[in-house]
Amino acid sequence: MSTSTIKPVSQRRLKNKTSFRQSIRNSLTMAFRGLLKIRRTPEQLFDVTLQPIIFTLMFTYIFGGAISGDVKSYLPVIIPGILVQTVITTSIVTGVQLREDMDKGVFDRFKSLPIARIAPLAGALLADTIRYTIATVLTFAMGYVMGYRPEGGIEFVLLAGLLVIVSSWAISWIFAFFGVIARTASSVQGISMIVLFPLTFLSNAFVPVETMPDWLQWFVKINPISHLVSAVRELANSGSVGWDAGISLLGAAVIVAVFAPITVRAYMRRT
Repeated sequence: MSTSTIKPVSQRRLKNKTSFRQSIRNSLTMAFRGLLKIRRTPEQLFDVTLQPIIFTLMFTYIFGGAISGDVKSYLPVIIPGILVQTVITTSIVTGVQLREDMDKGVFDRFKSLPIARIAPLAGALLADTIRYTIATVLTFAMGYVMGYRPEGGIEFVLLAGLLVIVSSWAISWIFAFFGVIARTASSVQGISMIVLFPLTFLSNAFVPVETMPDWLQWFVKINPISHLVSAVRELANSGSVGWDAGISLLGAAVIVAVFAPITVRAYMRRT
């Protein structure tokens, strides 16, 4: 092979490597922009700060005695359920804010900057992991205040929180796709809730599956939210890693593999 052939190939590889590094730097910069938005408008955190507190108090004291006999016995059941519900619901904000930024013309301004075109989308998804982390910490903290003592220990509680954050980040790609293709931010929220509401409540998050009608149990048992809740309970309450954790991670990987490419393609087409 001649030197003239090798040189262009090497140059292309160097250019691709440089472009990848630039995309990473630009994405981190856009993620920092998202954090600055949160600092300047802290009301954006109302859902991840108030929802864990309100839902934990409400569900525990309403259903605790009826389901588990007393509040303390219900906490190992409800805290993982509330955690999954809160963090998963928070992922809807990704698509809503993405649609709002596109409607306001913010992304049109980004197009005029010498940055990677994918950076605004990737940065928004990275910044939202902070929201998931806040919701996770507050949910476990609220449970601890109410008397919840996870027997798995701090290391398995951290693993449970990380599992929920990773799964929510994966699911946020679905809502990001809705944000790109939908016409308004309100429609993104409406579509997302139609998808998420039945999945969350038709799961084992709040009540044992055995108490449900037989015709409903089959759906609850295959519901991915149920697998995630079961994985969190196993990690936090018993310090064990079961097959539900593997299914949850596999599901998260499948979601990213499917929705990340089509979301990026739709986003690049719109911008």
